[in-house]
Amino acid sequence: MSIIDNTIHFVKESLQNTESGHDWFHVERVYKNALLIANAEECNLEIVKLGALLHDIADSKFHNGDETLGPKVAREFLESQKVPEENIAHVVNIIENISFKGGNFEKKFTSIELDIVQDADRLDALGAIGIARTFNYGGYKNRPLYLPNVAPNLNMTKEEYKNSESPTLNHFYEKLLLLKDKMNTKTGKKIALERHKFIENFLAQFYAEWEGEK
Repeated sequence: MSIIDNTIHFVKESLQNTESGHDWFHVERVYKNALLIANAEECNLEIVKLGALLHDIADSKFHNGDETLGPKVAREFLESQKVPEENIAHVVNIIENISFKGGNFEKKFTSIELDIVQDADRLDALGAIGIARTFNYGGYKNRPLYLPNVAPNLNMTKEEYKNSESPTLNHFYEKLLLLKDKMNTKTGKKIALERHKFIENFLAQFYAEWEGEK
């Protein structure tokens, strides 16, 4: 099998019991998004594929906040596959720099491959699937849907964002609605705008129903 086939098998096995917003199907959607975006960019396609497939191999949210585990697991797997060190380092840098982290995180590494995978991941946080994933995770954490008296916090530090227990609806303002303006690529920006509008329509309907207006 190819390195990509082996990686797909490894990721499927590794994420078998993961929360459904961050499972294999999330990775598969990000992978497809990344291929779509990469079609319009000059890039190393193998790096894009490996970065997309391994970006959530050990999400810190499910490992006591440990941000070193994902890069470590990815590196050990790629080394076992005899991937060149230059490519391993690039994939590890993508994993270390892809996350939103409250929107105040400055990337310590840049490449078109990171831009593509980051956009692909952010697209899965938007639109209908983004809405579904947000409420799924909120339920997983047993958070209230919405508390009218708890305002979103748009100035959280990275640590505050990681430890936030605010109502699920606040996450739309603290992350989802901010993503449109943080996209890197032309294709990513175009798709994000469409999915952003879908979220705005959803929120308008949500508030109308909450107030008994519809």
